[in-house]
Amino acid sequence: MITVLWAFLILAGLGLLLGLGLAIASIVLHVKEDERISAVEKMLPNYNCGACGYPGCHQMAENIVSGAETNLGKCKPGKQDKNYDPIIAYMNEHPDEDGTKHVPTVKK
Repeated sequence: MITVLWAFLILAGLGLLLGLGLAIASIVLHVKEDERISAVEKMLPNYNCGACGYPGCHQMAENIVSGAETNLGKCKPGKQDKNYDPIIAYMNEHPDEDGTKHVPTVKK
């Protein structure tokens, strides 16, 4: 009976210790994502078709915000709507923390 109790206490202690370690790691290793990425992603068609050359709309939004992608015309489903103005206006109004603006354009 006592061996079962010791086994239970050891496993409960290990679970508590490892759970505490995970909780601390989630706080220490937290990565803050730029809120502009989700805002731009919501303005994209969200088909996640990959026609732009990126795996999905989230990756396209990341590259638009970082300035790595300047051509909104790569978004094939977005060409049907031809409504890139909200993205361009949003990126013009929300520069980087250092003030750098990455304003995309529409190329064919």
